Amino acid sequence: MALTTRGGGGGGADQAQPPPAPDASLGFLTKRDTEVKLPRATRVKNKTPAGVQITAEQILREARERQEPEIRPPKQKITDVHELADYRLRERKRFEDLIRRVRWSVSAWVKYAKWEEGQKDFARARSVYERALDVAHRDHTLWLKYAEFEMRNRYVNHARNVWDRAVSLLPRIDQLWYKYIHMEELLGAVANARQVFERWMGWRPDIAGWNSYIKFELRYGEVERARAIYERFVAEHPRPDTFIRYAKFEMKRGEVERARRVYERAADLLVDDEDAEVLFVAFAEFEEKCREVERARAIYKYALDRVPKGRAEDLYRKFLAFEKQFGDREGIEDAIVGKRRFQYEDEVRKNPLNYDSWFDYIRLEESVGNKDRIRDVYERSIANVPPAEEKRYWQRYIYLWINYALYEELDAQDMERTREVYRECLKLIPHKKFTFAKLWLMAAQFEIRQKNIKAARQILGNAIGMAPKGKIFKKYIEIELYLGNFDRCRTLYEKYIEWSPANCYAWRKYAELEKNLSETDRARSIYELAIAQPALDTPEVLWKEYLQFEIDEDEFDRARELYERLLDRTKHLKVWISFAEFEASAGLGEDDGSEENKNDAGYQEQQTERVRRCRAVFERAFDYFRTNAAELKEERAMLLEEWLKKELSFGDLGDVTLVQKKAPRKVKRKRPLPTDDGSNIAYEEYIDYIFPDEVTLAPNLKILEAAYKWKKQKANDTEDD
Repeated sequence: MALTTRGGGGGGADQAQPPPAPDASLGFLTKRDTEVKLPRATRVKNKTPAGVQITAEQILREARERQEPEIRPPKQKITDVHELADYRLRERKRFEDLIRRVRWSVSAWVKYAKWEEGQKDFARARSVYERALDVAHRDHTLWLKYAEFEMRNRYVNHARNVWDRAVSLLPRIDQLWYKYIHMEELLGAVANARQVFERWMGWRPDIAGWNSYIKFELRYGEVERARAIYERFVAEHPRPDTFIRYAKFEMKRGEVERARRVYERAADLLVDDEDAEVLFVAFAEFEEKCREVERARAIYKYALDRVPKGRAEDLYRKFLAFEKQFGDREGIEDAIVGKRRFQYEDEVRKNPLNYDSWFDYIRLEESVGNKDRIRDVYERSIANVPPAEEKRYWQRYIYLWINYALYEELDAQDMERTREVYRECLKLIPHKKFTFAKLWLMAAQFEIRQKNIKAARQILGNAIGMAPKGKIFKKYIEIELYLGNFDRCRTLYEKYIEWSPANCYAWRKYAELEKNLSETDRARSIYELAIAQPALDTPEVLWKEYLQFEIDEDEFDRARELYERLLDRTKHLKVWISFAEFEASAGLGEDDGSEENKNDAGYQEQQTERVRRCRAVFERAFDYFRTNAAELKEERAMLLEEWLKKELSFGDLGDVTLVQKKAPRKVKRKRPLPTDDGSNIAYEEYIDYIFPDEVTLAPNLKILEAAYKWKKQKANDTEDD
């Protein structure tokens, strides 16, 4: 073993490698001679597009032009028998080596057999096919090649033998049967072809096999044989398309009665089949061609009653087209309604609790006008009671009852059925959990329309006793008020207030009723009871109406007392302003503002007293916001604005300076905005009010305040000089 030393930066000893062994497949060439040296890839530095672009078509054209011609082996010319024998020996050896390597390759065997066939050595070719069948006898293409080889070279008996073996071994391959029968037909052996067909039918093939057998018999005019095959065919494959083929076969030969019997037998046998729609459509079209319109209509209706709605779309379309062509207007409308009716039937069958589908179905039947059908659909729809006793599930369902009652009253004019519908619906609703005021009111209004006031009162009384609601009280009181039964109205208001004592609407309406009846003391007592309630939904409205009631009655002392009581409960700015406005206008009539009254001494004294009282209220309010609610600076400023407006409205009696010296200064300030992480990074501006009586000054205003003092002092010193 030799060692070689390689120079360079680090020098080292490498073990010499032995030369590679030559490859036998390359002959006298080495791998270095056959190695393709590709150019070294270069890095593209300039990636800007070239000025002249080349298309893909040009690249392909240049590649084809530069392509080297294909190297083909030279043609060998055989001049004598010995060269032919040598050639055959070499080829056979090559094929044998090939099939020895790839024994399971059918194409190799077929090439071998075709080469032998090309040499006119049919025995050897047959032997090759037989050897191939030992390897791949389940490959039908091999059987086809073998049989075609025998047929091509006119070995008929050999071909029959091959086909017979093929169909016996692979009876489910239809192509083998077709080729076998085709060969017999080409040879004119009709009986043999029929025998092959019978063998094939014994294996129960698909529809195409039976159709080919029928066409075979018809080609030779054997109509009776074809009819017998059709009978076996429909018995073997009882499907709508097979019966339709059979009927068309009879129709083509003018056998109308036979065709009709075929359709009738199919309709009885396949009424529940998935494709029954196709059969009935074909049957009806057959009757149309025979000018049997009534028969066709009866078939369509029979089919529509039995075919499921989801698979009857084409049937509906055909029936509608049939009625448009042969029927009258009523028939066309019935067909359209029937189609939609079956669609709705399918929808409500899939989901009986889909009340929208029931509403659509009911509208359809109401448009037709058949009372029995309408009532039947209503009864079926209201039978689907919601499974859960929750109001949100009943909100759509209850309108089925309402529409049912309205239909019976307005369209059917059956008042007893209407009353029964309302009664049954009110029994069905679980009133302990929820109720529907609309239904109680509609039932009562129905009885009023029938001039049965006693029944209406009974219904509304039951509603108040079982499930009282505000709407029911309001409507019941409205009815009694319209009838002039004020004692009943008082009783109902008392029940209303007893049921909902926090409802200011009930208290206000009750007091308004007594006020309209000139029962001032009763109205005042009701107001007193109302404001004494511990909880009210809108107390401000109630107090406002009570105050207005006392003012309208000219009870100003009572109104002042009410304002004082209200201020004991709340010191809201609006209450103070309202109190001040009341004092400023208390006792003023419509004619008190005339010129004659203004010059009157009594009027002047009253006006002075009003101004004094109004100013006193504003003073109290200002003292309250200054001492007890110092943080409500904005409310104090708003109070001063209202006070200033009022002083201006008093004219000569007003004192504007009294308010102006208390007016604050507006100052813009910044305050931090809290963030999620607790850091105060953002700031917002707001308006702050600085009142003159505030002792503590803001830090950022000390300099400004000192400047104001210095300026004022300097002005005083100048005056002294």
